[in-house]
Amino acid sequence: MARSEVCELCGSSEDVSVLELPISDGSEEQSVYVCANCKTQIDAGELDETHFNCLNDAMWSEVPAVKVLSYILWNKLGRQDMIEMMYLEEDELKLAEQAVNAEANKVVFRDANGVELHAGDSIVILKDLDVKGAGFTAKRGTTVTRITLPNDMDDHVEGRVNGTKIYLKTEFIKKA
Repeated sequence: MARSEVCELCGSSEDVSVLELPISDGSEEQSVYVCANCKTQIDAGELDETHFNCLNDAMWSEVPAVKVLSYILWNKLGRQDMIEMMYLEEDELKLAEQAVNAEANKVVFRDANGVELHAGDSIVILKDLDVKGAGFTAKRGTTVTRITLPNDMDDHVEGRVNGTKIYLKTEFIKKA
């Protein structure tokens, strides 16, 4: 079978699509063909260890990207025993460790209810907030669209209220 006809992790032929490695140059060499089930779990970050027992075979693939993704997933599952059994070339190991470190250092923004926020989301302000230096109050119930996430602080989001760009503490907002 051609490489694109089956999931390179579990072998399923249902709804197969391309998944780029977390740290990728966009090339096919840094992409893996995965089924909808694997892709959904990987994207959500909630891995079913029973399903991913398929990595026992995938980690021995001759395709470098499949080995790297197996390493990353074993790491997320906390299976150091399996990682220690793997053999990766030096450049494959470097790429895998970069991806694991990038994931560990990734800042996650959450609203007052613990819901993850992403750039471009819309939020609702939960209480009246005095905006320092702008001379107005951001009213409770105000919807702020197309927020941005600042790189330097994980407890604030940036958005426009009354045409003014302001920072809002995540404890006073919820995802719309």
